[in-house]
Amino acid sequence: MSDDPKTPEAPKQQIIKIELKIDEKLAGGEYVNICVVNHSDSEFIVDSFFLQPGRPQASMKSRLIFSPRNVKRLMLALTEQIKHYEKRFGEIEVGSPHPPVSLVH
Repeated sequence: MSDDPKTPEAPKQQIIKIELKIDEKLAGGEYVNICVVNHSDSEFIVDSFFLQPGRPQASMKSRLIFSPRNVKRLMLALTEQIKHYEKRFGEIEVGSPHPPVSLVH
């Protein structure tokens, strides 16, 4: 704390406790190897798919809809987690770009 009366103190941040409940059917997760991201001015949509090797059709596994603010928070959280991962296990190699893919709806 500063003795200078002109120095404002930073407001104390209140900690909010949130209980996370995980549905047992969802707890096992879904493996995905393709994500398609689209956006409008008010939301980002992330569709995830599983494409089996040698097959031309991918099965949709989930759709996540984010506000722009929350998708940026997700990006920052993933960036931080990738840094921790690479510090522990080494750099993640993304390899060469895949050949162009045309998505058919």
